[in-house]
Amino acid sequence: MRVVSHTCSNTEIVCALGCASALVAVDADSDFPPDVVAPLPKLGRDLALDTAAVARLRPDLVLSSLTLPGHEAIVGELQQRGLPTLVCDPTSLEDVYRDILRIAAALSVFDRGRTLVEKMRAAMPPVPTTRRPPVLIEWWPKPVIAPARRSWASDVVRLAGGVNPFVDTDLKSVQVDADRARQANIELIVLSWCGVKVEKYRADVVGRRDGWQEIPAVERGRIVPISETYLGRPGPRLVEGYRLLRESIAALI
Repeated sequence: MRVVSHTCSNTEIVCALGCASALVAVDADSDFPPDVVAPLPKLGRDLALDTAAVARLRPDLVLSSLTLPGHEAIVGELQQRGLPTLVCDPTSLEDVYRDILRIAAALSVFDRGRTLVEKMRAAMPPVPTTRRPPVLIEWWPKPVIAPARRSWASDVVRLAGGVNPFVDTDLKSVQVDADRARQANIELIVLSWCGVKVEKYRADVVGRRDGWQEIPAVERGRIVPISETYLGRPGPRLVEGYRLLRESIAALI
């Protein structure tokens, strides 16, 4: 089978299923596993995928996604070209598990998919706690964008012992201004800026925001970096994001 992966998470799922050899090309943002993706053709960033180049490769399957605004146009182009496309659009951790099973079935390795999901569930047990501190995950710093109810990240925060203070907002993500952040009484801020290397995350950016100095997390210096590769990609490495979140939240309780 010849597979083109459009997003990082799908690339990582294919590899975690032991099907890396099926990949004939990936998007330019797919960077893991490095030994697998390094020699593969890169067909453009996720919002600028070269669908003509995809078609020229004559794939048996294209794995795409609707996780970012703008992906709809790419998916539409792939479908207009008549390419067999499996589209993921997870809005919960359960959706992530279902997508893994869908991809595994498409690759004829369903049992591997079931095993992978079972391992992920076992690695992310719910933390027993009587208090859940509010945790802000920042997808982007200016304006501040955070996950809302329809995000797997909210589920990962809950399992790790915290609560997403914006979980009542029935959207994938929400813009958070100073007033909203203060009302949420945020105790931990997790920098997980999408598309930015973790070494470039800067806590001082948060501390300089107008009106954010009164937020408990800022007052107490509880601002931690967790790479978006562990929280922003709905795939196997969410397990590492859970582990790092759990450690950070445990320090608050």
